[in-house]
Amino acid sequence: MKMKYVVVSGGVVSGLGKGVTASSIGAVLMGCGLRVTTIKIDPYLNTDAGTMSPFEHGEVFVLEDGGEADLDLGNYERFLDIKLTRDHNITTGKVYQAVIDKERRGDYLGKTVQVVPHITDEIQDWIERVAVKPVDGKEGPPDVCVIELGGTIGDIESMPFIEALGQFSYRVGIGNFCLVHVSLVPVLNVVGEQKTKPTQHSVRGLRGLGLAPDILACRSTEPLEEHVAAKLSQFCHVPISNIVNLHDVSNIWHIPLLLRDQKAHEAILKVLDLQRIGKVPREPKLAEWTERANKLDKLKTPVKIAMVGKYTSLSDSYLSVQKALLHASVAMERKLVVEWVCSCDLEDSAAKETPEAHQKAWKLLKGAGGVLVPGGFGDRGVQGKILAAKYARENNVPYLGICLGMQVAVIEFARSVMKLSGANSTEFDPATPSPCVIFMPEGSKTQMGATMRLGSRRTYFLGNNCKSSKLYGNASSVDERHRHRYEVNPEIVPELEKAGLSFVGKDESGRRMEIIEIPNHDFFIGAQFHPEFKSRPGKPSPLFLGLVAAASGQLDLLLQRSCGIASLNSTPRCTTNGTVAPPVKKPYTAVKKKPLKSLVNGYYANSNGIQI
Repeated sequence: MKMKYVVVSGGVVSGLGKGVTASSIGAVLMGCGLRVTTIKIDPYLNTDAGTMSPFEHGEVFVLEDGGEADLDLGNYERFLDIKLTRDHNITTGKVYQAVIDKERRGDYLGKTVQVVPHITDEIQDWIERVAVKPVDGKEGPPDVCVIELGGTIGDIESMPFIEALGQFSYRVGIGNFCLVHVSLVPVLNVVGEQKTKPTQHSVRGLRGLGLAPDILACRSTEPLEEHVAAKLSQFCHVPISNIVNLHDVSNIWHIPLLLRDQKAHEAILKVLDLQRIGKVPREPKLAEWTERANKLDKLKTPVKIAMVGKYTSLSDSYLSVQKALLHASVAMERKLVVEWVCSCDLEDSAAKETPEAHQKAWKLLKGAGGVLVPGGFGDRGVQGKILAAKYARENNVPYLGICLGMQVAVIEFARSVMKLSGANSTEFDPATPSPCVIFMPEGSKTQMGATMRLGSRRTYFLGNNCKSSKLYGNASSVDERHRHRYEVNPEIVPELEKAGLSFVGKDESGRRMEIIEIPNHDFFIGAQFHPEFKSRPGKPSPLFLGLVAAASGQLDLLLQRSCGIASLNSTPRCTTNGTVAPPVKKPYTAVKKKPLKSLVNGYYANSNGIQI
């Protein structure tokens, strides 16, 4: 079968939820029995998202091969349970770099290199090359490639991509290309009615650039009124059967069901000439999505997790962490409440400079059932994270530290338990007399982009008596994704272990520390890797599951399960998020709710907490 392409573009404003829409379209097509892959086009000049601040573009999502990508690739992987590569994220920087490299080699035979045709051809060739890569663990190319075009129609930086996609629609031919345009249908408070003009202008602009939408996906707070849909059909030249309404819902797991209920799959499959398997119409099988979405709506008993970070003013900075917490809380049948705690507000200096914020931060921290310190870079807010780790350790509060969160736990332990008052990371104090965390030998101090320890790496458990190993189903090793420049100093590990800190997971050399635990603590775990990147709605991350279970008083029962991940009211079933590595010889001796305001992440705020 010839490759089919579904392009998702956006108009009027950014932040409409194109990523969730593209992911949901992929989920529905998968439900129809098709193999689906995805590509995200980001028009910015950066080669990748690795050097961008979370405040600029949300979190950096790390892929299996070490690619640092836009957070929407995380949405794709979670919704579709696939593994993408760095090439599935196309940026202007990558395209221009590839064209310039070809020009330097003389590949263009002395031609004048121009945006058209050289840049546009490179974009099309890139799409065709990447689309055929299998991403679901099966052999052979996928059936459908869903492409999300980042930005908003009319952005000057998107122009080469729009031109390329216009040419691409002719290259692949009729029946192989479907354009879904996501647009906003706002309601003005003064008038009180849904307005179609923004969408009309957006579609007109899209047509003027050489692309005509096959399907309109209209975002609105309330369901679209019939006469509004009819008006959009008339003025945008799109059949009314091809107008889909994505109104606000209680959680984003309802979006695939919303598309199915409005027969969006029929419209897409008709454009792609994929309506039937033989003589049988394709109907999406979404029973798991229905069960999952309804279960989330019915959760009542809350579990509070304090998220202690320095990017807390933008929740997308920790999107994968939020999703991993959500997956775990649903598995443990608890309603997640995330309490955002700015680490800077916990510090002693904040008590003098911003006393109200200081008091509020500590109140939130002490009122939570568990503490999570995610990754980060730079010294701002680090002392607050150290104080959070200290509070959790001394008060037997469940703690999960990720990347920097593990490192600050080591620093705090060295300072408080080993009485090394000057203990620190060389990232924050190059002259520290007790370097607990050091720069990795293979790292680069001059090049910032793609020079960290990135991608999937194997961690070996030292015995199976630790909580981490039990949570991973008594595995001997596990593959998880990394993103860091600094690591625990192996020279200080023996002293830390004598003082009571256990290093229960290491890399293949035995010198790189991957997982820490405090044995006499109910739940105190730090991981150098990022388990959130491999968490899935039906397969939560074991470490996040352990944190939520501990915070809700269910850890002992969870650990009794032989495989570690199961519903407490159902027959145990072994489902893991990360790749549990096959046994190998170790190289060392080891022992319905209020509508949402946005579809971007599916959360809504209530006071400080984010509730589901």
